[in-house]
Amino acid sequence: MKTLQARFTRSQLRLMFSGWKTSLDVKGSFDTCSHVMLKAVGQALFSSGLQNPKFTAEEKKGEDYEIRTYHATKWVSTSLSGMQLDAAMNTGFRRLFRYIQGNNQNKVKVEMTAPVTCRVDPGAGPACESHFTVSFYIPEEHQASPPEPSDPEVFVENRKEFTAYIRTYGGFSNENMKREELLKLLESLQRDVVPYVDKPFYTVGYDSPFKLTNRRNEVWVLKKEHEQ
Repeated sequence: MKTLQARFTRSQLRLMFSGWKTSLDVKGSFDTCSHVMLKAVGQALFSSGLQNPKFTAEEKKGEDYEIRTYHATKWVSTSLSGMQLDAAMNTGFRRLFRYIQGNNQNKVKVEMTAPVTCRVDPGAGPACESHFTVSFYIPEEHQASPPEPSDPEVFVENRKEFTAYIRTYGGFSNENMKREELLKLLESLQRDVVPYVDKPFYTVGYDSPFKLTNRRNEVWVLKKEHEQ
């Protein structure tokens, strides 16, 4: 598998650089450009070096899930309704990717971050549409004043501090895997008799589709806070 990934990397780099014209006479400039380009390619292809939202790890009861308290942060989000989670994720991702590529009031590019989260508010029944909110974490340099979206379907979300139970799994995730992992997490929480919120829940991904190994996916269930 390592050999396959290495070949894939060289192939992708040849493709990415095939139309890039530069002069090798000015070695310093070339080295600088190469470094910047390689960093961008590495982030895009293998999700390396991406900023993540800060959290505090809490003491956990079970070995098959984590408990994290995420700090209050800003995210860029888009909401839509539908019957299929993966289709909603794809549509939402495209809207948000256009935002970070400069489709915002400041026309600035915003660095990609991880993870991509999808909040799922399930429909009332099996034949009812669910409500999905897909989100990118806004990087630290834009947290104080995020660029305003140009697309009316995209908005900046002020996400309050929250605590979640989190189950991590690998591979190329799909809708069935997400459902199965969510059920496993719920079974663990019921086993440990911990307070949780039935809905909404979150499906979470960290990796580009070009990353072949050591992929990271998660499902989040919110902790139920004690009522005052």
